[in-house]
Parts: sequence; C-alpha cells; structure tokens
Amino acid sequence: MKKEILMWIGLVLAGLVLVGAVTAIVVLELRSAKAELPPAATTEATITEPPTTLPPPPPNVFDPEDFAYGEDGYLTCTVGEYQRGIDVSSFQGDVDWQAVADSGVEFVIIRAGGRGYGEGAMYEDSKAQQNYLGARAAGLKVGAYFFSQAISPEEAVEEAEYLMELTRDWELEMPLVYDWEYISEEARTGQVDRQTVTDCMLSFCDRVTREGHSAMIYFNPEHSRDLFHIEQIVDYPFWLAMYTDWMTYPYKIDMWQYTDQGTVPGIEGSVDINLYFTYVDEVH
Repeated sequence: MKKEILMWIGLVLAGLVLVGAVTAIVVLELRSAKAELPPAATTEATITEPPTTLPPPPPNVFDPEDFAYGEDGYLTCTVGEYQRGIDVSSFQGDVDWQAVADSGVEFVIIRAGGRGYGEGAMYEDSKAQQNYLGARAAGLKVGAYFFSQAISPEEAVEEAEYLMELTRDWELEMPLVYDWEYISEEARTGQVDRQTVTDCMLSFCDRVTREGHSAMIYFNPEHSRDLFHIEQIVDYPFWLAMYTDWMTYPYKIDMWQYTDQGTVPGIEGSVDINLYFTYVDEVH
C-alpha cells in the first residue's frame, strides 16, 4: 500500500514538474513573439510644427499727408515722382483722347478683354482697339488689363495668352495687368479658394513676363485681406484700388487708383484716375 502511495506521489510530482517546464517554455515564446511585434500605435495626436509663413510685403513708404489736390482738380503726390493716368473700358464710350492728354493725363490702362462670370467665355472689349489708337495718337503711354474670372491656373494662363494676342500690335510702355474680382456666390468663381486665386495670379504674371512684358496685379484692400495670399505675390507690382484722398494702405504699392468717380476732360461721365509711382523708396 505504501509503495502504491509513494508511486502516485512520484507521478504527481513529475506531472507538476512537467507542467512547470511547459509553462516556462510558453512564457518565453510569448515574450519572444511580443518583442518581434511592431510597437503599438499611440492614441495621442502627433505634434507638428506650424507651417512656415512668408514675410509680408514691404511697408508703404507714404504718409497720408503726402497727397493733396492741385488746382487742376487732380490728386497729387507731394513727395517723390509719379505719373497721372486713367483706366478705361467700353463703359467710357467714345473718348476725346487729345482732350484727355491736354488735361495732364500721361498714361492709360485699357481693358483689352475679359472673361464672363457665367459660362466663362473670353471676350475682347468692344472699344479696346479704338481706345488704343486714340491714346497713342494723343501721345499717351499705354498698358492693358484683363478682367479675369479664372477658376484654375490653367485658365489664368489662357487669359494671359489671349491678352497678349489682343495687344500683339500695341506699343506698350505700361504693364499687362491681372484683375481678378469676386462677383457673387452664384458666379462661376463664387467658390474659388484663396490659394487657387493666388496661383492664378502667379500663373498669369509668369506667362506674360516670359514673353518680355511687365506684369502687374490689381486689387483692393478687401481683396488682399480675404481673396488671396498677398505675401506670395510680392515679386510683382501692386495696383491698389482704394477710394480715399489719403494713403493708409500698409504695404508698398506701385500704382494707386484713388477714385472711380473722377472727372476728366474728353470723357463723358466718371472714370478711374490713378497715380503711378516711378520712385517710391525712401521718399522721406
């Protein structure tokens, strides 16, 4: 009887030893397998540095008191050098260009064409060629602008090429200007985002400068705040539309459209009047 009890005790002990050995082997294998697994994904958000921002354009060099109206009724700049000019389209009708020149206007920016804000078809301004011939005959310097409703950089390039074709035979001393304007939410351009507008501006200007023309970008203060990224277009001159008698815009500009209700001899009705700054650095 004792022998049988001792035998069963021996078998139990041997079994326990065997189970312990197997358990140890399994634990080692599990540890080894866990070591080979990739680290578990963390639920914490990945922290990234904020994107690098470009510096703003250079500051405006003019003070509000640098401008005053002359006896001829035109706004003048009392520091530095400037030229006086107008911009016109078919809305001004038939212009007496010699009367315009005799009044002290030195240049004109002519709307050569544009793109519709519905279906997006491009068109030539019905008075463009007539305005060019009249302005040249009166001795005015000439530039041209395109009213853009591009929704992609590809369309902006198409507009640049169309403008250059319209002005192919023109003698140009002033820039070719890109004028992208917001119309409404219902227009084809109603939902274009800021970066796309910025890319359109850059694409247009790059295309015309590669053909040897000067490029310029037209906008107003609200455009530069809400419509595009102004810090990305600093390589091109700025044409600012701001209808005041003094200069308060914070950034350097090359041309200022100071009114859209100007009165100029030779033109029936109102017209935009501009100051083009030929010397704007360190005027004080």
